[in-house]
Amino acid sequence: MTAVPPLIAVIDPVEPCLLTAWVGHYRAQGVERFLLAFHFTEHACPERRHAVQAACRELGIAPEAVSVGPWHEHTNTQLRDQLRAKAGKGWHMVADSDEFHAFPVPLPELLAEAESATGTVGGLMLDRVAADGTLPAWNPQDGGLEGAYPLGGFLTHHLLRGDPRKIVLAHSTVPVASGNHRAEGHRPVNRPPVVVHHFKWRAEVRENVEQRAAHSADGTWEDASPARLTEARRFLDHLDQHGGQINVQDERYGFRPVSTRVVPDWWAQEATQIVTTWRPPAYTAGPNEPASMISSPSPSGGSNLA
Repeated sequence: MTAVPPLIAVIDPVEPCLLTAWVGHYRAQGVERFLLAFHFTEHACPERRHAVQAACRELGIAPEAVSVGPWHEHTNTQLRDQLRAKAGKGWHMVADSDEFHAFPVPLPELLAEAESATGTVGGLMLDRVAADGTLPAWNPQDGGLEGAYPLGGFLTHHLLRGDPRKIVLAHSTVPVASGNHRAEGHRPVNRPPVVVHHFKWRAEVRENVEQRAAHSADGTWEDASPARLTEARRFLDHLDQHGGQINVQDERYGFRPVSTRVVPDWWAQEATQIVTTWRPPAYTAGPNEPASMISSPSPSGGSNLA
C-alpha cells in the first residue's frame, strides 16, 4: 500500500484551534509526518505567536524552523523548499494552514497516475465563507469550521482573479512555484482536481489583507509582481462596497452548501473547466492603483494573497 506522503507547510500566527483542526484533518487522512515552519512578522501578536507554537507542541509536532521578519513573496517559498529538502526523496504533500484537501479518489490512485505522468497532483481552491458573507470568528465547540463557514464558492477565481489552482502533491524532483500554484513543466493531469477547502475568510482577514496591501504598496514586503497588491485591493474594495461582507448572493461566485467530508456532485464538471481554462490575468491599473501597476502576469502564474 502506498504510504501517505509527509505534509509540508509554512504557518503564520493563526488561531491555535485552526492549527489543531488542520492537523486533525490530515491525520484522519493518514498523514503521520508533519514538517512545519513558523514565520511571524514583526507586527504579530506575541501572545498569539506563543499560543500557536504551544498548540503545535501539544499536537506532538516539533517545528523544523521558526523565523521572524517581513513577509516577502519569496519568504514562504524559501522556507517551504527548506522543509522539502528535509523531507527527502519521494512524494510531498503541501498545504497552507487554511487549506483542507478532500480527495475525490483514493490517494494511491492519484499518486500512481501522477507517477507515470507529470510528478504532480493538482487541486482547486473552494473558498469557504459564512452563510451571510460576514467574516466571523469560529468556535471548535460550536459547529467548528464547517458550521461557521458552510458555503463554498470560487471567490479567489472570480473576485480576486488570482490563481485558484494548487499543487497539492509533488514529487521531490519537481520544483513548485510561489504559493504552491504551479510547477513549471509539470502541469497536473488529474481530473477532477482535488478539492482544496480554503478557510481564509475568517475574523481578522480584513486586517491582515490591509496590512499586506500597505506593506506591498510601500515596498516593505517585496513582491515579484503586482498580483498580491492588486488582489488585496480588489478584496478590500469588495468589502467596502458590501458593508464589510462578502456578497454571497452574487451568482458569479457560485456559493452553495458544501462539506469537507463529501466531494460535491457538481465538482467534477465545474472544477475541471476552471483548471483547464484558467490563464494568468494581464494586470491593468484600476481606479486606486498607480500606472506602475500595469504589468505582465507574474512568472509564478498567480499570487500569494490566497
